[in-house]
Amino acid sequence: MAAMRTAPQNISYNDLHSVCVHFFGEPRQNGTSHAVFKTPWPGDPRVNIQKSKDNQAKAYQVRQVLKAIDKLQEVQK
Repeated sequence: MAAMRTAPQNISYNDLHSVCVHFFGEPRQNGTSHAVFKTPWPGDPRVNIQKSKDNQAKAYQVRQVLKAIDKLQEVQK
């Protein structure tokens, strides 16, 4: 996850997808251009990721995933 924080533009979609499965479980939507993961808090309870054309994760989505993981870890304390 340190690499995700320091260089979000250099993360592969498959790596980001694996991190999301680890923290949020299997996606509720998959197999399309997007994978949508449910989060356990009210409001906007989802994390949405998609591949870029070069099979990389989109940097802004990497940052959103990191923010959601940070929030998840705070909720679990």
